[in-house]
Order: sequence, then structure tokens, then C-alpha cells
Amino acid sequence: MLDDVLTAVSMKRRLDKGGELQPDDKVLSRCAMAGPDQLRAAAEAAHSAKPAWAAVPLERRLELIGRFHRELDRRIDEFTALLIAEGHPRRFADIEAMSILDSTGPEAVDFYRRQLVQEIETPQRRLAMVRKPDGVVGLTPPQNAATTNSAVGVPVLAAGNTLVLRAPQGCPTGTHFLYRELVAPLLDELGAPPGTLNIVTAPTALTLRHWIDSPLVDDIFYFGDSTRGIAIGQECVAAGTKPILELAGNDGLVVWRDADLTHAARALTESFIGSGQVCLVPKFGIVHPAVADELLERLRAEVERIRPSRPEDETAWLSPVMKSDNYFEFLREAVESGAQVLTGGHRCDLDGDPDEAGSFIAPTVLRVDGLEHADGVRAVREETFFPMLPVVVPEDPGDDEKLFSSVLDFLGANRYGLRNSLWARDPHIIDRFCSELSVGGLLKVNDSHIGTVAPLPAHGGTGLSGGPFGESNLPVVSTTHLQGISVANGDDPRESAYGLRQRPATRPA
Repeated sequence: MLDDVLTAVSMKRRLDKGGELQPDDKVLSRCAMAGPDQLRAAAEAAHSAKPAWAAVPLERRLELIGRFHRELDRRIDEFTALLIAEGHPRRFADIEAMSILDSTGPEAVDFYRRQLVQEIETPQRRLAMVRKPDGVVGLTPPQNAATTNSAVGVPVLAAGNTLVLRAPQGCPTGTHFLYRELVAPLLDELGAPPGTLNIVTAPTALTLRHWIDSPLVDDIFYFGDSTRGIAIGQECVAAGTKPILELAGNDGLVVWRDADLTHAARALTESFIGSGQVCLVPKFGIVHPAVADELLERLRAEVERIRPSRPEDETAWLSPVMKSDNYFEFLREAVESGAQVLTGGHRCDLDGDPDEAGSFIAPTVLRVDGLEHADGVRAVREETFFPMLPVVVPEDPGDDEKLFSSVLDFLGANRYGLRNSLWARDPHIIDRFCSELSVGGLLKVNDSHIGTVAPLPAHGGTGLSGGPFGESNLPVVSTTHLQGISVANGDDPRESAYGLRQRPATRPA
């Protein structure tokens, strides 16, 4: 792609149309394409396996996560190299690999166990709240980070579900590696029945249509854009299938007047990981006007050090951006509305030099003055999938309480809700951020915006990020359902009907 864009695009188009390519050093791997018959067979196999797999004791199933964690850790260099071969810049690939390890470590497994089973002993009964598997889960990860996001299937399996996993056509290699090389052998070791895991590579539309129409599929775990995702959720509900939606994001990062500005600026640069083509990076910033100039100068200096490179380079941070029409449209609209371009604003080549035909877009920082102004700027209010970071500088009302209330209102009005983060030292400001802001599946304070903090969920969100039932998404919870269990000691049912309370006194005649 970086050396010969036209040839690479031509090869992809030929494959998309069902053409063939001869094996050579330009082809990373091959996999079979599934059609309707294979999709049907996968769903039938998963449906047949679900009673036997769900009957395996929870502790045995949870071993899958721990064994997977250890095996991935043993092969982490091989796995990271595969992500890089698929085009992920090295620093992003390292983050992805570590996020999977963190979310499958011992602390995470202990936390999952506590979510799945809670028990209470009383003199009369043994009570339990347990989460039972939904059944057959169809999982389709996103094209931009398919391998990493496909790893949610491991806790989905451990929760007792069977899985039909779609490995995207454009980048199936890493997903197949995780599940064929690691997960499948571990399932065999644990005695999982045939059909517990099924992997298909097929067009998204064909796969989703089959899953929605199939009475054998219980849940659809969908990653994608909000417009399509909300519509898929509606179709699922109409068909009696549970939708689990992982959709678009438009995360905000707030820098308060007492923040560590060096660390805050570095956190804001996470916006440019993968050239902004990642849902979980900050998409806009808000900085206290008292420190705005200093913060923006530090940020500009940090961003100008981020240069294009080949994905295997140690400092690789950016990815090629093939579709740039929206970038230039959003940039033009923002500038026409009064935004200032502090750095970037053009395409560039592998050396970082301006080039209209270059594969990269120079990381772009905009200054947008005023919250009211920012509310009408699409680069601030809509999800972007390119390297553009608008930083909003509110007007200073001379009252920090009032100003922070305005900032919280602005964040709370966001139609999306994956993550929000804050850089501040004042405990009162931190407390207000954590207690008053309900938008977002995850709130982070004085921390990496994109980093995983197991056992907290790495996925999920409110609004257009997760749909009407959206929240922080723990896969062992979202693909299971809660069931109460009461085992009594065998007392007279007419007495025990009153539960834990004594039977009321007999009414006088």
C-alpha cells in the first residue's frame, strides 16, 4: 500500500469481486469464503452444541480465559507481528495486544466470576442470583480493529454461550489466528462439544441477514457505525433476537486549570493513534481558558513530532487514510466558522512532506473558541474517522463552578457515549465529573484515554454508541441473563410462602 497504492487498491477490488490472486509476498494469508450454506451450518452446529457447553461447570468454563491469557502471553510477539502485518502501526498493535492480556488476566476472571454468581445463605433457604448463557451468539467485529475486538468472544464462550464468529473479509488473518491457533485447541482440552466455536468469513450484509432471520441465533454482537447499527438493533428486536451494539464514538477529554499539562497534552495525542481511525480515542478536547494557550502550544509540539512511518517501525503511530473527502469537508466547515488550524491540514507522504496524493493525512489540531460555537461545528459534534482533533476553549465567566457546569452540560449533550476523560487535581472537580456525568460507558481521570483498565469493561456506551439499552459492556454480562434461584429446607409451603418474614397473625373472626 505505501509503495504502490494503485496496485494495492486494484488487488483489493479484484478480490472484492471474487477474483483470484497468485500466492506471492504481497499476500499475507488466505481463507475460505462462506456462503449461505456455510452460515446455516455454523448456526446449526452452534445450536446443537449449546446445551452441552452450558452444562459444563462455570469454573471449568472460566479456565478457558486463564488458559487463553497464558497462551497469548507466550505468543505475544508473534501475535503483535501479525497485527503489524495487517497494517496496524506498531504502537497501536502493542496497545491492542496488551488490552487483550489485561482483560483476560486473573483479576478480570475473578471479577467475571462475581458477576455471574452471587449467593446468599438464610436460615430457611439458599439463595442465588446467577447469569445463564443466552445461547448462540453471532459476533461480527469491526474492520478497523477486527482481531482485538474479536477477543470479546473468549469471555462470551466462558459464560456458556456457543459462538459463530465472522472474521472480516478485509483482515481475517489475526482473527483466525486467535481462534484457530489459540481458542480452538483450548476448547478441545476443556472437552467442549463440536460446534461450540464456529468461524466464518463472509460479507457483512449476508451474515447479518442470516443471523437476524435465523431462529437458531439468540444474540447478535455487532460492531459498526451508528446509523447501520441502530437499524440492525431494531431488526433484531423485531425478530426476537438480543442486539448487543458496539457503535460509533465521539469521546471528549477535558483539561482543567490545575491539570498536569504535559501529561494532558500527551493524552490528547492519543487522538491520532491509527490516524484517528479508532473509536476509543479522544475525538475532541475542552481546555480551561486560563491554561488554553500553554496547553495548545504543548499539544502542537507533541503532535508535530508524530510522523508517518511504516507500520513495523518502532515509533509507528499513524495509518494511511484512503478516504479523505470528509476530512477536507469538515476542515473547511470548521475554518469557515472561525476555527484556527494550529498544525496539519493537508495530505502528506511517507516522509511527512505535503503531497496531495500522499497516503497519510498530517495530524491536525484545531482551536475552537466558545462552547456555543463548538456546538455547531461538525468536527466537534460528530464522530470523525481521520486525524483531526478540535480543542474547544470556553469563554471564561469568571466563576469556575459555573464554567465546569457548562462543560458537563456540553459533554452530557453528546449524542455518543463511549468514553469521557478528565485531567484535573481538584478533588471537588473530579468528584463532580464522576458523579454528575452520566454519558459514557467509561469515565477516566488523569489516565490514558484509550488504555484498558481491567477488570472495568473496555467496551460499551450510551446514546448512539450503544443504542437505547447501551451501557458499559462486559461481555459475560451482556450475553447472559439474570436468574434467581431459591432452595428451601422443605418447610410447609403455606408457611414458607411468606418468605423471610413471619406469617402474619390470624385476623380475628
